[in-house]
Amino acid sequence: AAMRHLPYFCRGEVVKGFGRGSKELGIPTANFSDQVVESFPSDISAGIYYGWACVGNGDVHKMVLSVGWNPFYKNIKKSVETHIIHTFKDDFYGEILSVVIIGYIRSEKNFSSLEALISAIQEDIEEAKRQLDLPEHLKLKEDNFFHLPEGNQ
Repeated sequence: AAMRHLPYFCRGEVVKGFGRGSKELGIPTANFSDQVVESFPSDISAGIYYGWACVGNGDVHKMVLSVGWNPFYKNIKKSVETHIIHTFKDDFYGEILSVVIIGYIRSEKNFSSLEALISAIQEDIEEAKRQLDLPEHLKLKEDNFFHLPEGNQ
């Protein structure tokens, strides 16, 4: 079921998450509101995905996205967290994040330590970079979906 819904186009406001991505992991994530998370297909598999992301009408960047409950942190609420493979100078809470989820990397799993989790995320990022350099994935980077209509910025 992971691939049936892909590519999946999604857009929503960036909200404050659990505050662990940057602080504990050194890997900042942009979190979607519950409303956006609830709009995801209910049968989309929990796990790690890759694709393209854009904040506001900014540049389109590679991204890794996690859908699920983060077993390491024992979340009770499903979340969708996007790590954009780019360094931003400032936070962008309240901005509109547009993502296209293209492919599936792995299922969600628990880790024995924070180090193991960080290491797995770094591997996911490297895998996403490799996949997104493929010509069939590069074309989605140019999709009109990433151009917000004037007034929605």
